[in-house]
Amino acid sequence: MRQPYRQLAAVVLCFLSAGLWGQESFAKKAPAVVFSPPELSTITRGKPGTVQLSFRVPNGFHVNSNTPKSEFLIPTALKLNPPTDIMVGKITYPAGEELTFPFSPEEKLSVYTGAFPVAVVVRPLAGVVPGKYMLRGQLRYQACDNSACYPPKQLPVEFEVKVVKGPPTTTRRNPAQSPHVR
Repeated sequence: MRQPYRQLAAVVLCFLSAGLWGQESFAKKAPAVVFSPPELSTITRGKPGTVQLSFRVPNGFHVNSNTPKSEFLIPTALKLNPPTDIMVGKITYPAGEELTFPFSPEEKLSVYTGAFPVAVVVRPLAGVVPGKYMLRGQLRYQACDNSACYPPKQLPVEFEVKVVKGPPTTTRRNPAQSPHVR
């Protein structure tokens, strides 16, 4: 009695592994956006500074812009989790390129192709200790080609900023009295 169950279990296991192998194979073929970490940015504490991030979509693919034309399309969005005492301000995305595709020739979509920059305003608080700080987050996007869209992905993003003290503040003192004044 146990033998048929073992054979059945072996057959089910084979099918499941084949299914997982197929998914793994598909996942490897799905396009991935590439992040190029920027050079170390130096920012004065208490003041905002802009860090330019660079992303690249593989040839033959596109991702929706940050402001797609339809509410049903997944926008490209950067979310950052800064360390304590480092604030992330405005994140600026480029304008999308308006293109049509064979699957919907009458509709223009707002997309990114090739390289696209994202600017991030970073402001260390005035009391932060000078030093290097790592900012981490993720870029969420959905890549498509001319005939299909792939499941949404999240690309890990991390970059470092160097926080420095600002120039010494000069306090205005009252001018010394002239020795000629009596």
